[in-house]
Amino acid sequence: MSDRKDGLQTEIDTLQKHLAEPADECELCHRPGGEPLWEDALCRVVAVDDADYPGFCRVVVKRHVREMTDLADAEQAALMRVVLAVEATLRKLCCPDKINLASLGNLVPHVHWHVIPRWRDDRHFPQPIWGAPQRTASAPRAAVPRHELAGELRRRLGAG
Repeated sequence: MSDRKDGLQTEIDTLQKHLAEPADECELCHRPGGEPLWEDALCRVVAVDDADYPGFCRVVVKRHVREMTDLADAEQAALMRVVLAVEATLRKLCCPDKINLASLGNLVPHVHWHVIPRWRDDRHFPQPIWGAPQRTASAPRAAVPRHELAGELRRRLGAG
């Protein structure tokens, strides 16, 4: 039982360290968080390299904000417009069984959304991709070329 308590305390300490992290140490303030596909003054859309989840994207606010409610109402609406455009793009180009939208920010307290295409036979389905794997491997899927993702985002969102 002591080992379990020690492990839990380590996780709590790590989370507290990340939550206390100032903006000048924030990973998403200094790195794009993936391969850039589209951006405007508010946010950027990046592709995440994950062979099990081709098409996985992040929508990252370009300035350091910790919570959605730190954004003005108009910014919240604009950000969600981008998140939904990424979802529509992935539905069209990847043809997944489901799309997962997540904005956790526990380890990186900077507003960003994960837009993740999911398939019934992927490694974690029906669990979240951060959960316990349900099978040893995902069925192989061809990745949509990044230029096609970027082009469809430009079509839906404009030049940025």
